[in-house]
Amino acid sequence: MERIILRPRVTIERFVLSKQPEHAKGKLTELFYDIALAAKLIAVQTKKAALLGNGGYEDTINIQGEQQRTLDVYADDIFIKTNDHTGRLAAMVSEEQDSIIQIPKKYKRGNYILVYDPIDGSSNIDTNVTVGTIFGIYKIDDLNGDIPLETVLRPGKELIASGYIIYGTSTIFVYSTGDGVHGFTLDPEIGEFFLTHENLRFPEEPAYYSMNFGAYRNWDTGVQAFADWLRKTDEIKLSQRYIGSFVGDFHRNLLYGGVYAYPAERKYPNGKIRILYESAPMAFIAHNAGGYASDGTRPILEIKPDTLHQRSQLFIGNTSLVKKAESFIQRNNK
Repeated sequence: MERIILRPRVTIERFVLSKQPEHAKGKLTELFYDIALAAKLIAVQTKKAALLGNGGYEDTINIQGEQQRTLDVYADDIFIKTNDHTGRLAAMVSEEQDSIIQIPKKYKRGNYILVYDPIDGSSNIDTNVTVGTIFGIYKIDDLNGDIPLETVLRPGKELIASGYIIYGTSTIFVYSTGDGVHGFTLDPEIGEFFLTHENLRFPEEPAYYSMNFGAYRNWDTGVQAFADWLRKTDEIKLSQRYIGSFVGDFHRNLLYGGVYAYPAERKYPNGKIRILYESAPMAFIAHNAGGYASDGTRPILEIKPDTLHQRSQLFIGNTSLVKKAESFIQRNNK
């Protein structure tokens, strides 16, 4: 009989506990386990959305003024119910909730604040295009009473961890605790995330740019100039790839190199991507993978939002390409 050779397999919990900085151990390791559990539950629903009747829209409108998708509501509920009773969190902030989600008084509270977008790219659900989850984690010391707004409104440079889960042909969990960026793929037969991408970094030579050129006429002249340069430059060879799912586009560009941009436009004069639970966590990932994120004039990680759902422009990916965007924008806005 031929001998079966088994490869060493490292789970996400074991990796965080054994490989990461001291601040990433203990309760934070357990929090990653909770997030991974939520991701597994959401992954099942995304793969069976049509069969389970979880496509389409609800009758409700969220704080963003958007009609909620059924899977948005489900995923948000999963995150709340897997995290509100564990004793690891002090509060949560969700794209789908108007205000801070306080931990019920009947449960013990921890020292972490979890900010998240339960389903990024939810408009793609019914067309079977990749969607994802984005999250960030802050640490606090004061646990007296409800968590006030000013405690939550913090710049991304104060994150201690962030990550995203991509629900596609496979379910991949990518995260950083400030010591590299690492990816884990879900084995659906065993129900565990195993290490598959260690120390992810943007390749030095980028391959792609991701922008919605359908909105070109609504961009300012600096962004248009940057977009024209991407299309016509002979300095580097770039191809356009854009699926309209932030997590999906970012993940591809992280693996192959590139830039994702969502500029301000008429419908979103300040930009569309939310700073606290979308831009900042992804900027933290980009920074720890050797990349950069900007709102066109300053680093995303430096921005302290004034409201929970504040939006911004976003240019994220290879540092050279994001810096090029900044130069075009600043040159044309003088």
